[in-house]
Amino acid sequence: AIITAVKLIKKDEVISWGGWVTLEELKIKEYLENNGYKTINRDKAKNKEEKAELVMKSFSSDVYLMSTNAISEDGILVNIDGTGNRAAALCFGPKKIIVFAGVNKIVKTLDDAVSRARNTAAPINAKRVSDFMDIVTPCLNTGSCLNCKSPTSICSQILITRLSNPKGRINVILVNDNLGY
Repeated sequence: AIITAVKLIKKDEVISWGGWVTLEELKIKEYLENNGYKTINRDKAKNKEEKAELVMKSFSSDVYLMSTNAISEDGILVNIDGTGNRAAALCFGPKKIIVFAGVNKIVKTLDDAVSRARNTAAPINAKRVSDFMDIVTPCLNTGSCLNCKSPTSICSQILITRLSNPKGRINVILVNDNLGY
């Protein structure tokens, strides 16, 4: 997956990403930073203010790396976000988007993709985020989405992406492995 991604990235392009487990599993951040690529890494921020500034700066990057919560067999991406940074970047901003998806994210239909995002990925992500933030949602206890409107919901934004516009801006790399949630 790293080799495929690097073929899509020019050495002088600025690369950023949202927070995601798949990125950690692929170790792509380390590869890019250890091989002289220009990155915007919010994890290196000294405080909350600097982190927020780096997140905003990532929208003007050349390349944005992300995962997806689900992808239907006909290529529709479904993503759920708490603050909306990944969803916003996917919709508009960075010049090129590279989406990584393990085979565990592939489902038959759009309805299956929405269900997977809400009932598989979201509860696990809520648990992960609750380890370092004050997140309290019903899905933490039930393990599935209850369509809550909790102030700390990580499901503030639900994005369905059907097409890449402009053409070629969104690139999906399918990885023959189970990655992320």
